[in-house]
This record gives sequence, C-alpha cells and structure tokens, in this order.
Amino acid sequence: MKLRTFLQLFVLCGLFIFGAGSVTSSYSQDGSVAKAEKTIAKRRKKEAKAAKKEAKLAKKAFWAKQSKSAKKSVKRNAKRQKRAKRQSNGW
Repeated sequence: MKLRTFLQLFVLCGLFIFGAGSVTSSYSQDGSVAKAEKTIAKRRKKEAKAAKKEAKLAKKAFWAKQSKSAKKSVKRNAKRQKRAKRQSNGW
C-alpha cells in the first residue's frame, strides 16, 4: 500500500511541476499578439480571395446561362448609361 501511495504522489507532483512549466512558458512568449494578428490577417486575406473567386465563378455561370439577346441588351444599356452620365457631368 505504501508503494502505491508513493507512486500516486510522485505522479501527481510530476504533473504539477511539468504542467506549471508549460503554462508559464506560454505566457512568456514575446510578440505572441503580433503573431496572432499576422495569422488572422493572413486567414482573412485568404478568405477574401476565396470569396472573390467564388463571386467571379458565380457571375460567369450566370452570364453563361443568359441568352445572346439578353447579353446584348445589358451591354447596350450600360453603354447608354455611361454616355448619359458623361453628358450630365458637363463633359
């Protein structure tokens, strides 16, 4: 019984000693906030790039489904609006 109690106490002390060391080492890291911000910025940039690519593919798929006359109509309307905007600005 004494040997078992001694081993349990030894293991328990070992956990406290090694556990305490790992906690203090994680707090003493210099620049951890800067590293975290850099990682977050990279992740956001990657997500924005993926979202932009997804939007581009969705737009391409949408226009691929449209008829030729619809595409022409939209193109003419955009051209007409551009011309009207230029004339209203006094160009």
